[in-house]
Amino acid sequence: MRDFIKNIFATIVGLILFSVIGLGGLIFLVITAALRDTGVAQVEEESMLVLDLAVNIEDTEPASTTGEALQRALEDEDARTLPLRDVVNAIDAAAEDQNIVGLFVRGTPGTMETGYANLIEVRAALDRFRESGKPIIAHDRDWTEREYYLASTANELSIDPLGVMILNGLSAETTFLEGAFEKYGIGVQVVRVGEYKSAVEPFIRSNYSNENRQQLQAFLTDIWNEFADTVSQRRELTAQQVRTLASAKGLLQADEAVGYKVVDRTAYDDEIIARLKELTNVTEADESFRSVSLGRYIESTNPNRNGDIVANSDREIAVIYAEGAIVEGEGGVRQIGGDRFSKKLRDLRLDEDVKAVVLRVNSPGGSAIASEAIKREVELIRQEKPIVVSMGNVAASGGYWISMAANEIIAQPNTITGSIGVFGVFFNVQEIGNENGITWDVVKTSNFADFETASRPKTEEELALFQTFVDTVYQRFIREVSTWRELPVDTVRNIAQGRVWSGLDAEERGLVDRLGGLETAIQRAAELAELGEDWTVQEYPRVKSFEEQLLEDLFGVPEESALPEPLDEVWNDLQTTLEDLSSYNDSRGTYMRLPFSIEVE
Repeated sequence: MRDFIKNIFATIVGLILFSVIGLGGLIFLVITAALRDTGVAQVEEESMLVLDLAVNIEDTEPASTTGEALQRALEDEDARTLPLRDVVNAIDAAAEDQNIVGLFVRGTPGTMETGYANLIEVRAALDRFRESGKPIIAHDRDWTEREYYLASTANELSIDPLGVMILNGLSAETTFLEGAFEKYGIGVQVVRVGEYKSAVEPFIRSNYSNENRQQLQAFLTDIWNEFADTVSQRRELTAQQVRTLASAKGLLQADEAVGYKVVDRTAYDDEIIARLKELTNVTEADESFRSVSLGRYIESTNPNRNGDIVANSDREIAVIYAEGAIVEGEGGVRQIGGDRFSKKLRDLRLDEDVKAVVLRVNSPGGSAIASEAIKREVELIRQEKPIVVSMGNVAASGGYWISMAANEIIAQPNTITGSIGVFGVFFNVQEIGNENGITWDVVKTSNFADFETASRPKTEEELALFQTFVDTVYQRFIREVSTWRELPVDTVRNIAQGRVWSGLDAEERGLVDRLGGLETAIQRAAELAELGEDWTVQEYPRVKSFEEQLLEDLFGVPEESALPEPLDEVWNDLQTTLEDLSSYNDSRGTYMRLPFSIEVE
């Protein structure tokens, strides 16, 4: 409610300002904000770098409205989402920065959203920072597992005396829509190939199939083992002790967390502030410790925010991000439009200054025809210059299809990949229409003339037609994987079947070449292109500057939420599930896609 009132108030004030000062005055405000936004933060001597775990770390910056950008600029707010490479590079730079004396990991009372594959790279950067000799201090009132994954590397790790440590293992939850579709008269028919191809299950079931449950259990076990192995490295715990605590306890009171050596001590916020003041040599009682947020530090070390970057470099490694569902056409925000993305890959292929390409994939897949268009461009790039795929949190099904033609594929141990399978899904509204007095009739010249209609279920002959097409695409998927990964066809058939694999399992089965993150992929691309040490990185799509965004769209629309907080998470999950349906736009109704909306907690 407070945010709603704030947005209403901001809108009213904006209208008043516009009417009073006119367009000229508004342009003055825009220019003022832009100038303020381009100022580079100054880092004071003896400062702590603050990593706020409320910040979401993603591959790229999210798209935002002009209004949101203007509000952040005027209020001098820190970014709520930071790009992964910026975060890693900033932490590495801070380790060598004489003005930075340590790093403070500040826990969040909310939910940490950063994916586990990205957390691996941030954790590695924190380990390097600690090895530089500078201390890491981590504190939270309550610790969750995702936060603890990063905080466990700290020299000093504390929890509030009344806090709790949530250490209860991982779970996966999917929203199933079968009951809702049946209740409201929405018909669903599917064709598929692959025993484990479970992307259609949310439409036609009310729970997991045995095959889907089996693959999810195996995947979660891999993630959980990696978690236990990692957090135990800097604690006086073994990985098995971590797993045992999760099974036996699940929730640790503060004193228990200290007793089991999960954390070092209990502390109040004021005691942590006193410790940070000591590290930054602040003696005045009415002052806090000197600090710089990670977002501000990124601005000070890399104000360009698009690469490493020497302008007009003729020895460039291009990093291009493929994030979201793969759809036909141009695609929208957080979607990979087959036409748009293929064109960008083509531009990189034809750019003589680009000596190698790193394709960063974070996609559950999607349209088969759009995936093929993108893969074709990957093939063409490979003919002219090295291309390396870096898999993020998920690169499965269609996400794997667009990856397999690269020179090398690099994934994290907990990347979701594989899911080599194909399906088709067809909705119809005959029942809900009939129940509300709506009927349809058709005149046609041949039996299949109206097979695209949603006014009735598909006939057996039509389903057979689509099944044949799906079978054909699946067999091609098998052959393509066999060719590009140099694996026997029978081997690919055994590891396909739509089954999801962790990056760790995928490496063992030859689906990926090695384990590592984005920086590993960039270094490998430089090696394949024989660039030595003389090269720069440029990231695509390019992040629009504040001024460009304002000129493109002067008026933004703020997001609103009128739901009470306890219902927000449930509503957001359902909304995400329903919004996913909009990405099912393949003109042939054929998809290579992961089971969607699996939330790992």
